[in-house]
Amino acid sequence: MTQEPGYFVPVPPGHPGGPYRWHVPPPAPLSPGGVPLADFGTRLLAYMIDIALLTAGTVVVAAPVVAVLIFQVLPEPGTVTAGFDPFDVVLPVLLIEAGLLIVVLLGYYLYAVEYMHRTGQTLGKRLMRIRVVPIDPARRLTRGMAVKRYLVEFVAGSFVPFLHYVDCFWPLWDKPYQQTLHDKAAKTVVVKVSP
Repeated sequence: MTQEPGYFVPVPPGHPGGPYRWHVPPPAPLSPGGVPLADFGTRLLAYMIDIALLTAGTVVVAAPVVAVLIFQVLPEPGTVTAGFDPFDVVLPVLLIEAGLLIVVLLGYYLYAVEYMHRTGQTLGKRLMRIRVVPIDPARRLTRGMAVKRYLVEFVAGSFVPFLHYVDCFWPLWDKPYQQTLHDKAAKTVVVKVSP
């Protein structure tokens, strides 16, 4: 007699000690290729590692720009006169911020697309032993798939309020492949890599 996974299985009759039951855990969800899917916690930790690395790189690039902004563009306190036009400060600040956003998105592109599309892994994914693979097991991960993941995760997530959070938590209720929105856009899944 077979039971659905996750239910209690009865002990065969005549077993000494009485009719004890034990819990049979449900099987791990599998990708279409039969590889176990990465769980949410592992994916989140890999993402946190990647974001820590990208943030460190962003700080290295942004710190000199912010220093120039503070010491060269902004007027010194106490030197503002009656004829001061705040637009003379606001426009350079906005242009510098826009430039930094473009540089950051370009850096994220290089990391999230170019680094990942070759092996399906970023450094965070490699450390957590997970990999991005196409949902179709007969295909290979292409740069186009990696670009679609990037466009939804980073670009759309940068401009659409709360999309980044919704995308991050989407695997918690997505069945059967536990995909994020950027996985769905690129037709990919994240699987465990055997040690």
